[in-house]
Amino acid sequence: MTEKSKVIFGNVISDKDYRSSVKSKKSYIKKYGDDSNVNYGFDVVDNEVIGPLLGVKNVEVSSKAPVSDMDRENGIIVGNIRMGFGHYRISMAMASYAHHLGYTPYWMDLNSYKETTCTKVIGAQNDLYSLGSRLSKNPIFNKLVWEPMNYEGFRALSYNAKDQKNAELMAPVYKNVPKDIPVIATHAWPAQAAVHAGMKYVVNAIPDNWPMALHLSEGSVHTIQCKNAYMGYRVLNGMNKKSVSKPMPKDALVYTGHYIDYELVSNIEKDCDMRIARKKNGDPMRFLLTIGGAGAQKEIFAEIIKHLIPSIKDGKAVLYVNVGDYRNVWDELVSEIDGMKSLATEHMNDWKDTLEFAEKALDPSNFITGIHGFYHKNIFEAVYATNLLMRSCDVLVTKPSELAFYPVPKLFIKRVGKHEMWGAIHSAEIGDGTLECRDIPHILQMVDQFLETDLLNEMCESIVLNKKMGIYDGAKKVVELAVKLKEGKN
Repeated sequence: MTEKSKVIFGNVISDKDYRSSVKSKKSYIKKYGDDSNVNYGFDVVDNEVIGPLLGVKNVEVSSKAPVSDMDRENGIIVGNIRMGFGHYRISMAMASYAHHLGYTPYWMDLNSYKETTCTKVIGAQNDLYSLGSRLSKNPIFNKLVWEPMNYEGFRALSYNAKDQKNAELMAPVYKNVPKDIPVIATHAWPAQAAVHAGMKYVVNAIPDNWPMALHLSEGSVHTIQCKNAYMGYRVLNGMNKKSVSKPMPKDALVYTGHYIDYELVSNIEKDCDMRIARKKNGDPMRFLLTIGGAGAQKEIFAEIIKHLIPSIKDGKAVLYVNVGDYRNVWDELVSEIDGMKSLATEHMNDWKDTLEFAEKALDPSNFITGIHGFYHKNIFEAVYATNLLMRSCDVLVTKPSELAFYPVPKLFIKRVGKHEMWGAIHSAEIGDGTLECRDIPHILQMVDQFLETDLLNEMCESIVLNKKMGIYDGAKKVVELAVKLKEGKN
């Protein structure tokens, strides 16, 4: 196995930081064991939720599984983790375009193999990240701990050195997976693990718009959604403290554009035309509130709902509220907000009902009113419900996470982690989203801007223009790149 914690793209890691990396790996081995000698097999099964929509097949890894067949000609592995909803959502975009282009997307969630050391390590870090996200509501913790860690702590090459060493413990899940099937990873760990395991063609699809060494996986080809981030990664800007870093090799870095599903990209003009028509006709404006995987936005949602209830009663607004897999958030909102229950229609853990609602909402003859709440226990349903509802909504209300890159008018609420700040900046610059509104008064001001001005139409015009420029073609280009690597055409 190549040592990747001592030198990163030609940048030598100090002996102190290297020893810290080794210590980190030993600590995880002490807690969770070292299964590098376990002969993990895998089963391939249809994904019951997004399989019918995106052709996805799950790869289930365990020591008791046989070594199943995979399509070595047209298969593409989408390597991911469930850490929040973002990496799942980006993975769905990759699977969508792989399916559209005639390939078979194999879903490998490295946080779902409970028997393995890999999943135990990722699960422990996921629990810490989710806790930090929730604690970030405390302004002192946010200022002194959370934002510095997400902005500068994860930025350092020394952090990547530690991740690379820990990722050696994740490699065994790829043991019997055919090494010539391309891997598209939507988090650095599946990419690092794939490289350590000897997978030959690995694309590391980097999320966010703030360059951090956290996302590096030397040995893979890195793809970037935004030009600003591309420039930062090209020279590893600020990742070696005040020293000038050695740059990334030219063939290790590719700008692609935003990672967006084929189903969304192909319908941009149609969906924007419908938004403009609803605005012109005086139909209720449809706001989609979607909570993230850490469930940290409930209080902000409550204030938006309270503000919009008079407009909902007057037929000027409609609310879709997707609480993901946090049923308690919906129940608390309904119990705490006066007048919400009488306006609410619940779509609770009923995937067929959600699919039918999303389809009907696209029909201009169906007049949508009131507040519609969506909850799904299944993680695939919880994440993909937002994608389905996005097409028929007018305004997506979200923190500036991975959803900052989606082709729908967006109102950005307060970030969870300073790295997310740049997603809102980028979106505002290309005209498909607002500035980040960091407090309730500014959020409500922006809600009124959508209701009372032509802001919605302006964003729709920008989205259509952005599509013509190829800004939303990132997932398509990533899939094409993965295929070209295998064909030797890169």
